[in-house]
Amino acid sequence: MRIVENLVTFRLKLNNSPGTLGKVLTAIGTSGGSMGNIQIVKVDKDCKIRDLAVYVSADEQVKEIMNSLLTLGKNLVEVISVKDKVFELHEKGKIYISNRISITTFDDLSRVYTPGVAKVCMAIHEHPELAREYTITRNTVAVVTDGTAILGLGDIGPVAGMPVMEGKAMLFKAFGNIDAFPILLNTKDTDEIVKTVVNISPTFGGINLEDIAAPRCFEIERRLKEILPIPVFHDDQHGTAVVCLAGLINALKVVKKSMETISVVISGAGAAGISIAHMLIHAGIKDIVVCDTSGIIYKGRKANMNPAKEVLARITNPKNEQGTISDAIREKDVFIGVSGPNTITKDMVKTMQKDSIVFAMANPDPEIEPESIEGITRIIATGRSDYHNQINNVLCFPGLFRGALDSGATTINDTMNMAAAYAIAHAIEEEHLSEDYIIPSVFNEKVHTDVAKAVADAAIKTGVARRNIFS
Repeated sequence: MRIVENLVTFRLKLNNSPGTLGKVLTAIGTSGGSMGNIQIVKVDKDCKIRDLAVYVSADEQVKEIMNSLLTLGKNLVEVISVKDKVFELHEKGKIYISNRISITTFDDLSRVYTPGVAKVCMAIHEHPELAREYTITRNTVAVVTDGTAILGLGDIGPVAGMPVMEGKAMLFKAFGNIDAFPILLNTKDTDEIVKTVVNISPTFGGINLEDIAAPRCFEIERRLKEILPIPVFHDDQHGTAVVCLAGLINALKVVKKSMETISVVISGAGAAGISIAHMLIHAGIKDIVVCDTSGIIYKGRKANMNPAKEVLARITNPKNEQGTISDAIREKDVFIGVSGPNTITKDMVKTMQKDSIVFAMANPDPEIEPESIEGITRIIATGRSDYHNQINNVLCFPGLFRGALDSGATTINDTMNMAAAYAIAHAIEEEHLSEDYIIPSVFNEKVHTDVAKAVADAAIKTGVARRNIFS
């Protein structure tokens, strides 16, 4: 397994005598820490205060280093503070509100507030659609969660999920120039969630549902899309599906296979797995089998079913296969994992078709370690940034919402999602595709602008755009 290192800064008060720093570095090294920068903060006759940046692979290592330093004795070293760089970055939150217009004179004040603002209020009162031109609504998205499915951590509550929602808002701004704001809901009741989002919706140009557990998320999204005249998008469903399809489009070009002839097994029947299945069907794939913790989903299965899985049973698994994931993966061209770690084995992958494709997208630990199947499968993708071919939702949602907001779309439909997937795929010219390059970088600005344009065009073609809002 690949280890992700984290940076921790130890502020130490060291006895100002020869060899002290060497002893400290030895203690850190024997505890498994790797040294980064060392800086002197303050010096006097008896001591030096230093900041030591140390790379660790787990929180437990920080405790081990602390214990090793304590054994050196207070007369030699004293720990003043320990700062995890990730926590330090999150201090006071990661986003803030800033004025777009400076207020430096009384004239400025009279225009942005009273009395000048009154004429804008009355114009919007008479023509509500003007709010899209003269308020933040046009460029603002709510990132809404109930905290029931935060990352791979599960139901940890909305407050604990706030750092993720802030991060999402940062990505909206960085890659789509969209002002997004976290909305935490202190309820798991579907009716209450729907009612609350409807009531706050006049503030926003779009709603991004985030980390809401399945199957409740399906009903919440469906009802909100029926009620609200603005885009509603559950990123865990559709964002994952869009980027997954984009990667698959390019992967199939590399292995020279077609959508119409391949067979696919999906591990995971939650929000992402179900949405991926629907999107792959929309893309023309006919042979799809979906597995959950009870095995293959098939017509007539009674155990561990819900309405969303019942639909899957009707539209997938044309051969009515039954059994476990081990049975399902046999002779398949593509494995798509949105479940959890250690779901499949190297021996299972060996039973797949020649030139197979494995998308092991569970985070932070994929369904199988990519290193274990190198040379067995032709193409490997994950959801992690420290491997090549990262299936990352940020390739989708900033550009998708940018296109939806710019076109004044009343919804986000399947055609818009498909347009986003193909725009992401086409961001890489075909002659540059390879086994380790089937998906573009999130830092490729062209991706986000291409997605926005494709989505806006699709909104216009499908009749859901409101470009001419004054007509």
